[in-house]
Amino acid sequence: MTAGSDLIAKIARRQNLAEYQKKHWTGTFSEYLEIVAQDPKVTRNAYQRVYDMILSFGTEEIIIHKEKFVRYRFFDDPIEDGHDAIFGLEKPLMNLVNVLKSAALGYGTERRVLLLHGPVGSSKSTIARLLKKGLEFYSQTDDGALYTFDWKEDGPEGELHWVPCPMHEEPLHLIPPEYRADLLAELNAGRGPDDFQVRIVGELDPYCRQMFKERLERYGGDWTRVLEDIRVRRVLLSEQDRVGIGTFQPKDEKNQDATELTGDINYRKIAEYGSDSDPRAFNFDGEFNIANRGIIEFIEVLKLDVAFLYDLLGASQEHKIKPKKFAQTDIDEVIVGHTNEPEYRKLQSNEFMEALRDRTVKIDVPYVTKLSDEIKIYEKDYNSRRVTGKRIAPHTLEVAAMWAILTRLEEPKNAGLTLMQKLKLYNGKTLPGFTEDNIKELKEEAEREGMLGISPRYVQDKISNALVAHAEERSVNPFMVLNELESGLRHHSLINNEEVRKHYKHLLAVVKEEYEDVVKNEVQRAIAADEEALTRLCGNYIDNVKAYTQREKVKNKYTGQPEEPDERLMRSIEEKIDIPESRKDDFRREIMNYIGALALDGKTFDYKTNERLQKALELKLFQDQKDTIKLTSLVSSVVDKDTQEKIDIVKGRLIRDYGYDEDSATDVLNYVASIFARGDVKRGGG
Repeated sequence: MTAGSDLIAKIARRQNLAEYQKKHWTGTFSEYLEIVAQDPKVTRNAYQRVYDMILSFGTEEIIIHKEKFVRYRFFDDPIEDGHDAIFGLEKPLMNLVNVLKSAALGYGTERRVLLLHGPVGSSKSTIARLLKKGLEFYSQTDDGALYTFDWKEDGPEGELHWVPCPMHEEPLHLIPPEYRADLLAELNAGRGPDDFQVRIVGELDPYCRQMFKERLERYGGDWTRVLEDIRVRRVLLSEQDRVGIGTFQPKDEKNQDATELTGDINYRKIAEYGSDSDPRAFNFDGEFNIANRGIIEFIEVLKLDVAFLYDLLGASQEHKIKPKKFAQTDIDEVIVGHTNEPEYRKLQSNEFMEALRDRTVKIDVPYVTKLSDEIKIYEKDYNSRRVTGKRIAPHTLEVAAMWAILTRLEEPKNAGLTLMQKLKLYNGKTLPGFTEDNIKELKEEAEREGMLGISPRYVQDKISNALVAHAEERSVNPFMVLNELESGLRHHSLINNEEVRKHYKHLLAVVKEEYEDVVKNEVQRAIAADEEALTRLCGNYIDNVKAYTQREKVKNKYTGQPEEPDERLMRSIEEKIDIPESRKDDFRREIMNYIGALALDGKTFDYKTNERLQKALELKLFQDQKDTIKLTSLVSSVVDKDTQEKIDIVKGRLIRDYGYDEDSATDVLNYVASIFARGDVKRGGG
């Protein structure tokens, strides 16, 4: 058994005392000026710091449907290994960062409330939480360092102690206005217009003003003596410790009190200091006070009482707060609020809210509309690390995500396009007759897409229900989850329209049909996954196509005699992917051109590089082999040894190539066998 002293020694070896001391640095005001001269960015305002924090994690340029986006890696949440990662919201996040950049440059948006607006469960809270977490983390790095100061005070017994500035202010505020221009000229000397310039914006808070005045009087106006009573120290932002990061959530209207935002008089200290206007008798503990130098989040901001909104407007527009019966106080903080659609509609129709509308920058945060991104949201919570002792069968999360996306998409105006096909186009699949430009047009004609539909939260709840309800099962399959999704619709609190409920139920049927096609295709491919047979079939097809397009004959491999190209073979393959008779010549020429282009690059043709041809070959081989496997016999109780061996081979391929386990592979084979028993064999296309 390990001794306690050994454990302590082990932890002691992991300590980094130098790093601790760096993060808890203290020094004189003159030493701080030297730090500023070397690294002026320590004086950044809150918007500049938040913007730089996001950039510090890196960026990359991506192209989605011919449109360029900057992707900010910060929103992958590298701080907590993806715990709060955001998927598929490149455009809204880029809009948000652009607003922060504009504010950092002082173009006006620093005087606005950033309003994240979108349906419930669309990641608004996660974005705000990430910004707070990121700023907290950044303040602990060398690049994100910032400083505040303490006042030297004599205690009752004559002992020395330090009283912190209650607003964690920038130490440069201690420089009197009349000296600022000269000092800034010195600090910014030699810096070009594109270099960061030190600025001093704002004044000391009322408490520090009082302390400053008292000392200035005591030292006969000698400002340098005042500085001797100052200790500058590094400050680490922390939501938990209420330093530089604040969160405000409205209570019910009867219990709302503006002092929660702007601080309040400490009545017990009035007797000590003799006046309720003495700053020492004031608690600087409102959310605006404690969030100074950082960020404040307003949860459901539009539920605020009107009296609170005036404080919010003053804070955003003037960067000042005016507590009740107390002096005005300067603040420096990013103000982020979030709200959902019904609350925002109330704002638009309320003339009293006009001032707030005018002082907000609205950033729409819709639901995800790309299937692969929605799947990632669910995989974050439902994976082998989080769900132990139970497997989630292949496609279970995919069908849930597919349904969620379908509820959010608008019906395409193009009559020849189904909602499912639109989902596939958005997910990067190519469909005949649709270009990237067409997809861009589809997105532009559906401006409100993603602002309505089913929340990921609802789907997550139903996946959890399925895991619990089928506790005795070793795996959870797509039908279990689809059934949970459907039964929950009857009691869904946000669906108050019977037509919408019917539409969502219809979409579940669409998803079941798509799932059926997917698993039939997988089983067919597993049956036809004989590499040698596929290669032979492909070689035979290409020989015939080459002869056909060049008007030549094919040499029979057995007789050695020249023969006409085998039209029956070629059509039996092409029909599997719905190539009509009228298009066969075009398709065959496309194949030969493709092979020719590869040859010019010194590459050899491989059927696997052409998805449509691979699918056609697999379906043809499946058609030729399915009778020998007699998969339909699975639905009967008696299976002969030869058939069982072949079925085991197919099952092994499902496990190896498609992520099934023994149980789910058996289930899916039984399910597909029952479909084949009805004579319903999957054809190509789709």
